[in-house]
Amino acid sequence: MAISSVFGLFQGTPQAQAPHVVLGTPIDAAIKGGQSEAVFGCGCFWGAEKGFWRLPGVVTTAVGYAGGSIQQPSYDQVCSGRTGHSEVVRVVWDTALIDFSDLLKLFWECHDPTQGNRQGNDRGSQYRSVIYADDSGLVALAEASRDAYQALLSSAGFGEITTELRSNQTLWYAEPYHQQYLAKPGSRPYCSAQPSGQRLGEFAGSAYKLDPRVWSSYDWTVAHCVLRGENAPIQLA
Repeated sequence: MAISSVFGLFQGTPQAQAPHVVLGTPIDAAIKGGQSEAVFGCGCFWGAEKGFWRLPGVVTTAVGYAGGSIQQPSYDQVCSGRTGHSEVVRVVWDTALIDFSDLLKLFWECHDPTQGNRQGNDRGSQYRSVIYADDSGLVALAEASRDAYQALLSSAGFGEITTELRSNQTLWYAEPYHQQYLAKPGSRPYCSAQPSGQRLGEFAGSAYKLDPRVWSSYDWTVAHCVLRGENAPIQLA
């Protein structure tokens, strides 16, 4: 099954989805030619989404719930920990401008994937680390990056990566007020991410496309680091 039939067509919540607050693109559109998509979970989805939308070449992002057992879950239901859903970010990207490797680099570096059902002070299965994609090539690349990052973490004294890699997972939109939350007036500056400080380099199958200078916009040496950056996409002089 192609990923567009699971994520791109979206089951979604009943609420209408407004355009992306920062990028101005539809957050609920099916992918087009030259685009691809995947879903990432790495703690509270507010901060995670901001980290991804800032990357050059990202077309749109949206937050939602995936990996669970009921249809159209609400935020309160997911927070109960009884639905099995994880808070996630859907990312759509232009494959000519950015590679899945770049997204994986951000994913692994922006949180601690060894923490199981929590991230920082946020505890519960809804905060677990996940990657969902239906393209077999993307799954294989995710697995290769995981193995490479595990080697880095092990050498630094961290435990085993607990990230869940799965296919055929339906994503349900989160409520509109959660979409691009950190870019909205009056938002509470919160991010649960606890980055390990380990930087992912080359790995089997990697084909980075982003200028290495992009990564200087992220400070993975401190917790809640995404809050320190601007909301606008990263632009290099």
